Amino acid sequence: MPPLARALRSLGQAAAAREGPLLAWLSSRSAAFSSAPPEYDMPSVTWGVIQGRKERLVSRVLALDFLRSAGVSDPAGELEAVELPSSLEVLQERLDFLLRLGLSTDDLSNYPLLLACSLRKNVIPVLSYLEKLGATRARLAAFVRAYPACLHASVAVDLAPMVKALRGLDVDRQDLPRVLERYPDVLGLKPDGTISTSVAYLVGIVGVAPRDIGPMVTHFPFFLGMRVGTTIKPFCDYITSLGLPMRILARILEKRPYILGYDLEETVKPNVEALLSFGIQKEALPLVIAQYPLILGLPLKAKLAAQQYFFNLKLQIDPDGFARAVEKLPQLVSLNQNVILKPVEFLRGRGISNEDVARMVVRCPQILLLRIELMKNSLYFFKSEMKKPMSELLEYPEYFTYSLESRIKPRYMRVTSKGIKCSLDWFLNCSDMRFEDRMQGDFIEGDAPGPSFTMGGKLQMPSSQLVSDDDTEDTDDEVLYRRTVMI
Repeated sequence: MPPLARALRSLGQAAAAREGPLLAWLSSRSAAFSSAPPEYDMPSVTWGVIQGRKERLVSRVLALDFLRSAGVSDPAGELEAVELPSSLEVLQERLDFLLRLGLSTDDLSNYPLLLACSLRKNVIPVLSYLEKLGATRARLAAFVRAYPACLHASVAVDLAPMVKALRGLDVDRQDLPRVLERYPDVLGLKPDGTISTSVAYLVGIVGVAPRDIGPMVTHFPFFLGMRVGTTIKPFCDYITSLGLPMRILARILEKRPYILGYDLEETVKPNVEALLSFGIQKEALPLVIAQYPLILGLPLKAKLAAQQYFFNLKLQIDPDGFARAVEKLPQLVSLNQNVILKPVEFLRGRGISNEDVARMVVRCPQILLLRIELMKNSLYFFKSEMKKPMSELLEYPEYFTYSLESRIKPRYMRVTSKGIKCSLDWFLNCSDMRFEDRMQGDFIEGDAPGPSFTMGGKLQMPSSQLVSDDDTEDTDDEVLYRRTVMI
C-alpha cells in the first residue's frame, strides 16, 4: 500500500475511535425522539425537585391522603386541576400556617385551592399588604374566609391598583380596611370596568355630588360591583317614576346608599304596593320615601298590618287615620309600640279624651317620638304662663315639637311684650326671619295655608326610643325626619 494511503487510513481509524462515544449518544437520542413518548414527559420543576409522571401521580395521591387525614376534603375535585407540592413537609407548612391564621378545616374544605397557594409567593405578601393598609391580624381570617381568592392575587398587579382606585374615589386611607372587610370582592373588580361605569352613572345621570362618592363607598361599597343596566338604572328609574325628583334621589343616595341594595322586584315594588293597599295616597309616596328610605327594604306588609291593628285597638285610630299618620311620619311602621303608648298615656292622664288624643296623633304623629319630660315642661308653660284654652293645644299639637327654651319662651315673650294676640301656629310655625318680619309689621296677617309645616325639634330615631332635643341648625339627616320635605 502506498505511504499516503496508509497515512489516511490510520487517521480515519483514530478519528473513529475518538468520535465513537459521541456518535453512539446522538444515535440513542435520535432513536428516543423517534419512538414513543418517554417517561419524563414535560418535567415538572417543583421547589427544585424534578419529578416524572409516575412520581407526580404518587405525590398527588399522598398529598390528597394527607389532607383527608388532616380533615380537609375536596368534594368538587378542585385540587385535581392544580399542582400541589411534591413534599408533604411543604404541604404541612401551608396547612399549619392557614390554621394558625384562624381558618378551620371546614374553611379549607370549602375552598381547598388555598392549599395550592405558595406561602412565600402569594399568601405572605398579600397578608402583609393588607396589614400595611390597616387590616388587623385578628380580622385577616375573616377577610380570607369571605374572599379566599385574594390569596391568588398579585400585590403589584391586582391589589395595589384597586387600592389606588379607591383612594381616587376619595375613600380615606383609614377607611380602606373597613371597605375591604365589608366587601372583599372589590379586589376582584376592575377599576376601569364596573366601578367606573357605576360611579359615572351616579354622578353624571343621577346627580350625586362627586365629593360624596367616597363616603358612599365607605358606608356601602357593594354598589361598586353593581351593573348599571341591570341594577342601578332600573332602581332609579322606578323610584323617580313614583314622583320623586332625581335630584332628591341623589341627595338620598348620598346619605343612604344602602337602598341600592334592595331587590327591586322582590322587595321594593311589593313594598310600594303594600303602602298603596294600606291607604297611603300615591301622591304622598315621594314624601314617604324621602323621609324614610329604609321603608323600601322592610318586611313592610307585616309591619303595616301589626301597626294598623295596634293603632285601631289602643289609640282608637281607624285605618284611614293610620294611613294619614304614616304619610306624615313613615317611621311609625318601625316604632316600638311601648314607645308609642307613653305620650298617649301622658296626654290621656292630663284629661284629654281618647278622641282628642287620636285626632292630635293623626294631625301630628311626631308627638309620639317625644320624651315625656319635655312634654311635661311644655304643657306646664302652656297652662301656667300662656293661660290659653286647651282647645288651642288640641288644634295645634305641633306645639309639643318645638323647643321650650329656644323657641316657645323667647317668641312668646316677644309677642306678649308687643301686646299681640295670636294663635300658636302664627308665632311658632315660621322661620326666625319670618318671625322678625311679623314683629316689625303694623298688622297681623292671617295664617297662610301651606302644603305642610316645619317641626321645631330635632328628632332622632335610635333602635328603641326617639327623643327630641333643642333646636339646632338643620342638617341633611334632620331634614329627612322633619315633616316638610320640599319636592
